[in-house]
Amino acid sequence: MKKATIIYWSGTGNTEMMANAIAEGVKAIGNDAKVVRVEDADKDMVINSELLAFGCPSMGAEVLEEEFMEPFIESLSDVDFSGKKVALFGSYDWGDGEWMRNWVERMKEYGADLVDEEGLIIRLTPDDDGIDDCKALGEQLAKA
Repeated sequence: MKKATIIYWSGTGNTEMMANAIAEGVKAIGNDAKVVRVEDADKDMVINSELLAFGCPSMGAEVLEEEFMEPFIESLSDVDFSGKKVALFGSYDWGDGEWMRNWVERMKEYGADLVDEEGLIIRLTPDDDGIDDCKALGEQLAKA
């Protein structure tokens, strides 16, 4: 059994819903999944997990949330991501997904092996199809 850690920041609950659905997908494949708010996460959680998912909505001018998520992601720049599978996800209300494209590129620069090269973005609150997409991403992560 592989260990997945899903670390997220959510302001309205939309990204939290996504995180929980991704965890359901991971568990459906028979793996363990721990969902953690970024405020409660630490670098060791990342180092000690084979499967990782990071979630953050688009903020401001399409950037990561700046008080908790941005500093946490920045702290991972020296983590050895070899052998780890990574998924990125988040919700948005405006823009065209630039924050996710930038985040994907950044994580690739960190050496992350992304299971979805584009990241999963859902506009506002995930509907049933969006929840299904999140579960599918969890399954994809667990099978990687």
